[in-house]
Amino acid sequence: MRFQFLLLPLALLLGCQSEPSQTAPTAVRDGLGRELRLPAQPRRVLALAPSMTEMLYAVADTATIVARCPQDNFPAAVTRKPVVNNYPLDFEKLLLLKPDVVFTVEGITSVDDAKRLQELGVPVYYMRFRRVEDVFTGMEEMGRLLGRQPQAHRVADSLRRELKALVGAPFQNAQRPTVLAITWQDPIYCYGQNTLFTDEISLAGGQNAVTETFPQPYPALTREYILKLNPEVLLGGSFEKLDSTFFKRYPELKRIRAYQNRRVYAITGNLMERPGPRVVESVRELKTLLNNQIPKIVMSSAAETSRSVQ
Repeated sequence: MRFQFLLLPLALLLGCQSEPSQTAPTAVRDGLGRELRLPAQPRRVLALAPSMTEMLYAVADTATIVARCPQDNFPAAVTRKPVVNNYPLDFEKLLLLKPDVVFTVEGITSVDDAKRLQELGVPVYYMRFRRVEDVFTGMEEMGRLLGRQPQAHRVADSLRRELKALVGAPFQNAQRPTVLAITWQDPIYCYGQNTLFTDEISLAGGQNAVTETFPQPYPALTREYILKLNPEVLLGGSFEKLDSTFFKRYPELKRIRAYQNRRVYAITGNLMERPGPRVVESVRELKTLLNNQIPKIVMSSAAETSRSVQ
């Protein structure tokens, strides 16, 4: 109750202090189909998801980025921005920064929090990603909303060219190893069919072992279900680490092909977890792992471009 009383005068104060917009707001629909009204060229922006912050640094004039969330660590320049807690969302600090628009990703920011912010005059724009191409088009959409279309188009096209060169010839399904990627051990959560991982692993030459589409993008799986999947590759930690933790907790899972053939690999979490400008690096890492090579992440030329944008 005390928090609600604080928010009301704060919102009123911010409304009185805001500078009038030079142009009328534009009606847009975000990735969830929600209707928003945004300034024609927002001057103060922030993101509530690390992937969106990385996208802002690739596309926006970085002087317009007014804050970061605690998980943000790329590019290095982001650490110089003030921090706004995104879970739980720090409404008061966010409102004090007076952003013209806040970007986030489906599943990161609750719709209730977004609705409350919108009622307080701060539009929240959601993006939704199912394919790697969605990341590129999302980047271009962000550029359009921020009046940075040429920059966004250059970065997105550079990433498309890099991905095309990386992927090469298409694979036949019979050649594609089945891959299970776990995100948590107890209970066992994994990347479901309706996640960006499905397209990433396909581009890398594999296929998501989870072919069933669950209501949750990251479903909890039973040991019996995993034994039935019998994945050829398991992602989520090195063989040595998972042998002493995951497989020690669930010894029956040592029967899966991934364990039997020691095809159990660690991945760089903040690459696969973040649908942003480094998505091509994530596909490169996955392809390297599927080729039975020791992964070595090299900064892509497009990502280097995104780091240098000011």
